[in-house]
Amino acid sequence: MGYAHYEITRNGEKIEAGYGVATVCEEEGCDEKIDRGLGCLCGKTPGGDEHGCGGYYCGKHLNIGPTEETGDLCDRCYANVEREAVDA
Repeated sequence: MGYAHYEITRNGEKIEAGYGVATVCEEEGCDEKIDRGLGCLCGKTPGGDEHGCGGYYCGKHLNIGPTEETGDLCDRCYANVEREAVDA
């Protein structure tokens, strides 16, 4: 399987993903052109995982993950991981 174009299920909806799939940043109000490749993914798993929402974000709205386990995270998911670390 290549990573240029594939289909995933996110929030119960099938969407096209991969670095060959053009889109815009999913941050509200941002229209930066990106792709749905792993480099723009929130979390480590397309479709979402325990740390990331599975959304696709531009460099301005995607933070380098706090750990390798989390992957890179959008602002909301990053804040959730930080909050969980404080509560632990």
